[in-house]
Order: sequence, then structure tokens, then C-alpha cells
Amino acid sequence: MKIALYSGTYVKDKDGAVKSISQLVSSFRKKGHQIAVWSPDVSLQDNHNGITVHPLPAVPVPQYSDYKLGFFRPETRRQLDSFAPDLVHISTPDIAGREFLLYAKKKFLPLASAFHTDFPAYLKYYRLSFAERPFWRYLQWFYNNCDIVFAPNDSIRLKLINRNINNVEIWSRGVDKEFFDPSRRSEKLRSAWDAVDKAVFVYTGRFVLYKDIEIVMQVYERLMDAGYSDHVKFVMIGSGPNESEMKQRMPEAIFPGYLTGSDLSTAYASGDIFLFPSTTEAFCNVALEALASGLPVVVSDKGGCRDIVEKSGGGLVARSGDVEDFCKQCLELIDNSARYRKLKAHGLAFAETKSWSAINNVVIERYEKMVHASNGRIADFSH
Repeated sequence: MKIALYSGTYVKDKDGAVKSISQLVSSFRKKGHQIAVWSPDVSLQDNHNGITVHPLPAVPVPQYSDYKLGFFRPETRRQLDSFAPDLVHISTPDIAGREFLLYAKKKFLPLASAFHTDFPAYLKYYRLSFAERPFWRYLQWFYNNCDIVFAPNDSIRLKLINRNINNVEIWSRGVDKEFFDPSRRSEKLRSAWDAVDKAVFVYTGRFVLYKDIEIVMQVYERLMDAGYSDHVKFVMIGSGPNESEMKQRMPEAIFPGYLTGSDLSTAYASGDIFLFPSTTEAFCNVALEALASGLPVVVSDKGGCRDIVEKSGGGLVARSGDVEDFCKQCLELIDNSARYRKLKAHGLAFAETKSWSAINNVVIERYEKMVHASNGRIADFSH
């Protein structure tokens, strides 16, 4: 089976969507399938391990310059024709993604997509709420032209169905337990953080408004005002346009920058509590990574993070946008050691069940059936 995959970004570990896509690509290859990738956002430093990755011409996304808008060129069509895919998988429903959709429809190829990012939910953070309805109309058209749309969990599946999107199935997400594990905890790193005998709150992600970083900053400020400065430490892993404001408002916090590889897994495991108030997550890979690292999580009651907590029993849920409730849940984990240990154990047990190979086999087997059915229709038509 030959799969043509389009993704808005294909920079290693750049975000949760790329991590999931990279794991899916790896699973395809382990099963002996061929895959070629097209993306407007590719790093020359990444080792693609023999996979053909085609960069697309691109421009930065307005107000979001770390990501790019790609353009489908005649050369792209020639590359696709030469590869001759059996199926097209689209991870980003942007301008180029639309062209990959039209290519697949013209060639009568099986067409799949995955809902990685709740883009309409971002709009209110940029005062663009008026665009949410037309955006959903476009997504409805886009996804209903696909043979299958994968949602990461039941809550997103129901959200898409309620938006009149058809053929929605579940492709969950996994975690690399050999990589994200409590054994990577480093007392040396905690000492460097000045966090010995302190409860370490970890945040991992983009420093942007749509991740609800305002809640993180206000939780920090309230705990400091309440006299917890000698008892807690905040470690803010990531980067983004609001970084300078965060450093100004969180002067005692640690900002190690954007971490990957063993630096990231060690930082996770060296924390104690994962604080992530975002309401715009489709799945929330970072929460699963935190659970696997032995950190109970405090998340919002809106978005994909809540789904992980409810299924794992590995954390606490606060009302979205409610700083007081987030503080309450954070203090519960600091002050109630028995509950903390219980939630940690539940989270670790849940993470053990989320291997990438088992989860991605669901997608691979579904695609094999789609390609087989498509080949059967072509054979019937030719006769």
C-alpha cells in the first residue's frame, strides 16, 4: 500500500499533531507500506530515515508566524503522479490540503483525514469569533468529501457529528513509555531549578493565548501572593509570542526553552504536577506524556484534556477559565498526598495501555480495507 500524506507541518516534535503523524508514518513503514510526505514546514536538520519528504513553497501564517501556509504547485501534482498513491491522507485542511483533496477526488483515490487541531476554537483568542461559522462550513465541506475522518476521542467525534460531519471514526493517541517514564526523574535537575523539597508545576506547550496561558500566569500569581513561594516552583517548557510577558509576570519560574528528546522526558519526570488549562485541545498529547512520566494533571473541563483525565483517573478537572477553581485543584494535589499518590498510580496504569503500535494498527487495517475495496471497484468498472 502506498500512502501520500499531507501535513501542515512535518518538523520533528514541533507539536502534538506532528508527534502523532510521525508515529503513524513509523507504524506504516513497520508494516511494509510505502509512504511519501508533503509539507510546507520541513526542517533540514530532521532525519527522515529514508522517507521521501517534499517541501512545498510557503509563507508564514499571519499572527502565527511559526507555522506556514503551503501552496500546491504543478510540480506537486507531478510528484504525486510519479508516486502513484493508493490512498491520500490529509492532516491539515488548509489551502494545500484542499488541493490534495481535489487531487484524490479526481483520481478516484480513497481519501482520509484526521482532525488534529480545533482551529475554529482559536479564533476567539484573536478577536475573530465572527469567522467561526464560515470556518465550520468550510470544514464540513472538506471532511464530508473524505471517505473517513479520524477523531482522537469520543468528545471530538461527537463535536464533529454535531457539526454534520459524516464518517467519523476514532484514532486515539499513544505514548512512548520507554521515553516518558518516572525513571527519568533527575534530582540534579530539580536542584538546578531550586526545587528541592518543592512541588514542581510543569507546563509544556506553546506560549500563546489560545493555550489559556493567562490562567497559568494567574495561578502562579495567586500562589505567590498566598505565601507559597517557598513551597512551589513553576517550570514553563516551550516558547511563543507571549514569552516575554510570562517571564515578566512569573519572575521565579523556570523557562528552559523548547525541549525535545531526553531533555523533554527528563524535565517531565522531574516535575510533580502538570498544569494545562487549554480549552482548545483535540486530544492533548502533552497530558498523556505527563501521566506516563508520573505526573497527575490539572486540566480544563473543555476540550480533549478532560477526556484523558476521565478515562485515566489520573488528574483533576477545573472549570475552564476559572482561576479560583484551578488554584483549588492545584492545592488539593499539594496538600492531599494520599490523593496525589492515587491519581499518579491511575495515570501510570492508563499510560501503560496506550502503545502506539496497537493504536495505529486500527488506522492501518482501516486503510487496507479502503484500498482493497477501491481496487475492487476499479476492477469491476474495467470489466
